Amino acid sequence: MKKRICEMSVEELITPGAHSYKDCGLHYYAVGKGVVKKVPEALEALGRKKPFVVMDHNTLEAGGRKVMAVLDEAHIPYTSFVFPFNGHIEPDENAVGSLTMAFDPSCDILLAVGSGVINDCCKVVAHAAGKPSMVVGTAPSMDGYASNSGSMIQNRVKVSLYNACPQAIIGDTDILKTAPDIMLKAGIGDMLAKYVAVCEWRIAAMVHGDAYDEEIAEMVRRALAKIVALSDKLLARDDEAIAAVFDGLVLSGLSMAYAGNSRPASGLDHYFSHMWEMKSLREGTQGDLHGIQVAVGTQLALWVFENYLNTDTVDLEKANAAMRAFSPEHWASEVHRIFGNVAPEIFKIEAASGKNDPAGHQKRLDLIAANWPIIRQAMKDELPSRQSIIDLMRRLQMPVTPADLGLNRKDTQDALLGSRDLRDKYLVSSLMWDIGLLDDAVASIPYNS
Repeated sequence: MKKRICEMSVEELITPGAHSYKDCGLHYYAVGKGVVKKVPEALEALGRKKPFVVMDHNTLEAGGRKVMAVLDEAHIPYTSFVFPFNGHIEPDENAVGSLTMAFDPSCDILLAVGSGVINDCCKVVAHAAGKPSMVVGTAPSMDGYASNSGSMIQNRVKVSLYNACPQAIIGDTDILKTAPDIMLKAGIGDMLAKYVAVCEWRIAAMVHGDAYDEEIAEMVRRALAKIVALSDKLLARDDEAIAAVFDGLVLSGLSMAYAGNSRPASGLDHYFSHMWEMKSLREGTQGDLHGIQVAVGTQLALWVFENYLNTDTVDLEKANAAMRAFSPEHWASEVHRIFGNVAPEIFKIEAASGKNDPAGHQKRLDLIAANWPIIRQAMKDELPSRQSIIDLMRRLQMPVTPADLGLNRKDTQDALLGSRDLRDKYLVSSLMWDIGLLDDAVASIPYNS
């Protein structure tokens, strides 16, 4: 009898024929002490001869020199590229263009040495060039290692570009444990979001018709539980804890690949982060790491659940009154205010999705009312208490509130209000809008407690 996918290790999941889910494209995986030495083995397994090694100035020192030394020792030819930008690299057209212009077409695979931005940029360029990619992780900081999408900035909007999963992922704990504390905390932060993501996925299946898969959801739950159990060992750079976080982040990426979308791993928590990242772009400021923002977004999403959705019934009269009072002109004005020069992209999303259409609202509201006991049960099944997440974040000395990130009340309110407009994805903020409570939550959401 075959194991369920939630019972499989990453190595088992990527074994041909191990399960019926679509092959995500990952064919080689290694995590543990000293596994950077397996880079030549990975290349051989993929049938590749000459990698294009991509780094920035930080990852060159963190792991790039080790990777190149391993390639030199194995007499494997390669071309190396270090992003010329100083400081933070945005995953946008500038970074992708720089990488594309430097690409050596004699190379047959892009080898990213880094974490989120470098891996995502390599995915995008590899897809465009018709080449595979692989990655040597330098920090257990985000869950995009094994996803088949890149979290990019396109036309100033945060988007997911679906391309291909790296064909090989290597996580050497000797490299990963040298990551700054803040990047270790970001990895935990990105995983904490899965509580809300899985809950919202179940709700979206009932209200919005999204396809839900319990096997994938359980895979995410188990990875999260293991990480939370080891979380207090993370900052001590315990090898088991580091490996568990990296494993969990990779499993999260696989869950998105199997689901064909980001539902198993990303919910309202991520949209707080996306909104704050876009704010930083508009203002030309440097925001916090994605996983750090996501953790803060998680406790805010839990605040919404606990303060506005902890009810036995839905107030249909209030929901219908809010829809009758909805003003497309006021909504458009708020979109201009919140999104600035990105507003035209938001209007395109609404034109395609019709989230504000009264008929669509009525259909969703009917489904919400009919399924409310099941929706409430999903919340009870999936969500920890907000206080337990705050306590964990404080034990790890993480920022907890938007104020800790240098954000104010308006930044927090606008992130919640704008979250439902950013993409066509049914979030808890979408649910709140449908039942006429979003404006109330926006008015009272805490930003410094």
